[in-house]
Amino acid sequence: MKKVVLFGLILGFPLLGAAQDKQKDTVDTDEIILDEVLVSAVRVTREAPVSFSNLEKARIEKRNLGQDIPILMNYLPSVVTTSDAGAGIGYTGIRVRGSDATRVNVTINGIPYNDAESQGTFWVNMPDFASSTESLQLQRGVGTSTNGAAAFGASLNILTDAFSQEAYAELSGSAGSFNTHKATAKFSTGLLSDHFELSGRLSRIASDGYIDRASSDLDSYFLQGTFVNENTLIKGLLFGGHEITYQSWYGFDPDLLAAIGVDNNIETNRRYNVAGIQFDDIGNFEGFYENQVDNYKQDHFQLHWNEQWAASLQTNVAFHYTRGRGFFEEYVDEWYYTNILFAPDAQLSFLGLENPIINGEEVTSMDYIRRRWLDNDFYGTVFSGDYRKGSWHFTIGGGFNTYRGDHFGEVIWARYPGELERGDRYYEDDSQKDDLNVFAKANYLLNEKWRFFVDLQYRGVRYQANGQQTGLVDDRFRFFNPKLGLTFRLEPFQSLYFSYAVANREPNRNDYENGNPKPERLHDLELGWRYQKKGTSLNANLYYMRYRDQLVLTGELNDVGAPVRANVGDSYRFGLEIDADFLLGDKLRWQPNLSLSTNRNVDYFFRRDGELQNLGNTPIAYSPGVVAGSRLVFRPLENLELGLLYKYVGEQYMSNIKAGKSRLDAYSQTDFNLQYHIPSEGWFPDTTFSLLINNVFDAKFSSNGYFYTFDDDFSNPGAITTVEGVGYYPQAGIHFLAGVRLRF
Repeated sequence: MKKVVLFGLILGFPLLGAAQDKQKDTVDTDEIILDEVLVSAVRVTREAPVSFSNLEKARIEKRNLGQDIPILMNYLPSVVTTSDAGAGIGYTGIRVRGSDATRVNVTINGIPYNDAESQGTFWVNMPDFASSTESLQLQRGVGTSTNGAAAFGASLNILTDAFSQEAYAELSGSAGSFNTHKATAKFSTGLLSDHFELSGRLSRIASDGYIDRASSDLDSYFLQGTFVNENTLIKGLLFGGHEITYQSWYGFDPDLLAAIGVDNNIETNRRYNVAGIQFDDIGNFEGFYENQVDNYKQDHFQLHWNEQWAASLQTNVAFHYTRGRGFFEEYVDEWYYTNILFAPDAQLSFLGLENPIINGEEVTSMDYIRRRWLDNDFYGTVFSGDYRKGSWHFTIGGGFNTYRGDHFGEVIWARYPGELERGDRYYEDDSQKDDLNVFAKANYLLNEKWRFFVDLQYRGVRYQANGQQTGLVDDRFRFFNPKLGLTFRLEPFQSLYFSYAVANREPNRNDYENGNPKPERLHDLELGWRYQKKGTSLNANLYYMRYRDQLVLTGELNDVGAPVRANVGDSYRFGLEIDADFLLGDKLRWQPNLSLSTNRNVDYFFRRDGELQNLGNTPIAYSPGVVAGSRLVFRPLENLELGLLYKYVGEQYMSNIKAGKSRLDAYSQTDFNLQYHIPSEGWFPDTTFSLLINNVFDAKFSSNGYFYTFDDDFSNPGAITTVEGVGYYPQAGIHFLAGVRLRF
């Protein structure tokens, strides 16, 4: 009954107003074709049998006041976003169709962005990247072949700023709740001598965060040099960022807070952050370590050469290099780790040290401060060619990429240092990953009604690691990922499509640390209908995704706050996605979307109270059955736009065992967006004022959390009792951001 009522509210009551803007659907040959070649090999149009959404710069700018790209995508179909700090700045994440960020393949100008080893995307490393984004496309499901690891939930293709014909300078700033402020400066020389352009951006974002001490101190840059003539585009890009964020990835764990004597009522103490907590030798609270931070720098270099050899033939070749280095610093409190976390980290043996004798007693543990480092390089090349002749359209592409990563830990202070000196490493390992992929795509227009699509990809991967937790790893994977589809045009304004795709993926580093993982396989069936006529656009897509050895989230976190995954054998996702775009007269536009799904593990086994049990078909963790959104836009004046945005995420489980304690309640959020534009006149610059009020009804909810179990064989000797624990990531109530942009 709840789903029926919700369906009526979303599709029948426009005051709840979010799916997608009216899309620029094709690679437009009349506009910036050479720029768009950067992503044409991995993007699709409405003729393709793929479910997708586009976001253009104009739509992104309306809400771009400092929040990360996942938060700006929150109102797309089947999308659920998260924020550790509670307000969309700092560590944020995205899930699509219930699949976590490690399964969302992200490319920037066709170049892989996902971390090669963890497969995650860390948007905090590229703050304010939305200000340098021309457009993005989110393909749901397997989608088409792309560079990097295969998409198991979605693929996100980002195109950075196009070159500008005219010179400009732009200054923008915003400020708002939680002492948040953002400053951005952009410029372009315009085309010099009709061929050369230099453009760039500098940004700074700072916020205290909604959660206690969940601060963000973020800097970023973007520099682009372009050469262009009638048939050639050469681009060199240098961009990156430096983030310092106070850790907030431990969330709100009621049982943990009760154990340390803190108010564990999430209604009254929801902003509490346990990170960096300090106690004396007998467990009295002393305070928090002020530098419990993640500190990371990442720089990207890309060089693209796009060439249109003839009206029917165009190519793209690119080279890239990414340099990443940084650490997270933490205070290891001896009492807390020993008596609350029951972890060995405070033991001197954990650091490889001998136990000293102090005042006649052997000391086995101590407080100390450590930094855990990542130092990595990622480089390679990607290429594509596009050929059109008659009824045929061919695309070939691929790439070869290499990752080299160093992992090490160092102690920078210790209560009983002994022979330990600052900077001494207590662990050190390295890893290497090589990734080769080639693909070929063909579209054939049989007649005015039928279009056929085939996409074949081969991918070879070698991963090596020698960590204490991973063990010695030297695995090779060879994957064949075929995709087939057809489109039938019913009328000039509506069409049907069907596709079948296979995707294979290798485990990530965390999976190796948690056991002996298997690669996973997905069979994806999609059936869709599209309608577009006279200001109305409707899309409906039915999907069935069948997995073998899917690496699903277990609900647990590892010791660095990363989600833990495990193979689950057989599982599936079955769902319906609907999105629409209605022009209701000259001043009103309504864009709703609705996703309904069933997500199940088949014959799931779990060891409870010491006995292995078959729980039958259980819900897949973090996979809500209902996700809905709406965007209602009203333009009472030519230069004034008012937007009301609504998001609903249904109940979900944070475990695969359907434990009642792991249930994450359904929630909804309503945002208000205002933009007022004053065109330039004389010396007065082009000026835009923006206001974003998030969560206008001050809803109290958690968009994410974690769940864990452990076996207690101590409390009741001779018996094993499975104990459950849970944590939450509370989100901010009503809060705002206001900004202004000046363009000269």
